Amino acid sequence: MEFKFTEEHNALRAEVRAFLADALPDERGAGPVRPTSQENWPEQMDFMKKLAKKGWVAPAWPKEYGGLAWSHIKQMVFSEEISYAGAPDGGRVFNVGMIGPTLIVHGSPEQKAEHLPRITEADVTWCQGYSEPGAGSDLAALQTRAVRDGDDYVVNGQKIWTTGAHHADWCFLLVRSDPDAPKHKGISFLLVDMKSPGIQVRPIVNMAGYHEFNEVFFEDVRIPVRNRVGEENNGWYVAMTLLDFERSNVASIAANQRQLEMLISDMKARRPGGAYRDILRHRLAELWLSNETGRLLSYRTAWMQEAGRIANYEASVIKVFATELGAKITNFGVNQLGPAGYLEPESKHAVFDGNMEKGHLVNVSPQIYSGSSEIQRNIIATRGLGLPRD
Repeated sequence: MEFKFTEEHNALRAEVRAFLADALPDERGAGPVRPTSQENWPEQMDFMKKLAKKGWVAPAWPKEYGGLAWSHIKQMVFSEEISYAGAPDGGRVFNVGMIGPTLIVHGSPEQKAEHLPRITEADVTWCQGYSEPGAGSDLAALQTRAVRDGDDYVVNGQKIWTTGAHHADWCFLLVRSDPDAPKHKGISFLLVDMKSPGIQVRPIVNMAGYHEFNEVFFEDVRIPVRNRVGEENNGWYVAMTLLDFERSNVASIAANQRQLEMLISDMKARRPGGAYRDILRHRLAELWLSNETGRLLSYRTAWMQEAGRIANYEASVIKVFATELGAKITNFGVNQLGPAGYLEPESKHAVFDGNMEKGHLVNVSPQIYSGSSEIQRNIIATRGLGLPRD
């Protein structure tokens, strides 16, 4: 593995930083990364339009699908700078990181032509209809039904923890199309217009006070058969392709670095004394070392992909490492800042505008969604270490 960036990579990093300095509000450079939230949706959409003008919504995609055919390493450099700056997500995780690449692999020519240009032009937002009240980590236990009726499927059921459903234009949806088939069979992958009659979205407010998650109810929702991705009853394999895309990113590590830099600045400014100072110094050094390790793990995954190798359990390694480390950093942060570290952003005494406290609460979720840390460790144990399943 080459540990140095090329001149091209360094030039891209400088270009992205210059763009972000102009495109983002000044306050985004003044503290820890603002925790992911969909409260400021107009700001997020405005930023996405700015990316679209640069052709940077999905720069790693092939040119025929609206991308720039960037290498994996270039994409990582870009993602690292975007995340470090605390730029709004604007649905990029679902649009660019999940459904787009899945359609490139499994979509029909008509589906690609309809949906991919709208993603790269920042004209559409997607959400994910996977989890259900009785099917989370055991996703194959899902029960939302799709019954074929001529040229449509009629869908009934419920999804939960659906991030951004209250803003989304479209949803990629897993349904059980053959209830008599084995557990991982009989599942189909559908694309549904969120304006379809029979869809009801109810908010779920998380413990940080943000409305990101939703319950989504489907009552006799008609979805055209042409909106099925892949073969009928073979949607599980399409879904697994999507999850492999979802888990391969450097965003968490870049956000972690920003948090650590602000904590280091705070400690330099306050200069605590005695044994407490040494405890903080050593703990900060350990966290910084861990995050540098995570950055190398992230770039190793991109390097493997660029070399044509499949990064499977390696993506699980970085998912566990980065999300758990993020929680450790913000937990340490609110304690380092003392009583003020637990104040909400609305308080005039809040340090860093309360973003460390919000991050402390928000960082619980990433260890659960997209495959919990326990599921990721099972993948590492079986696929990475070759340990038996039972």
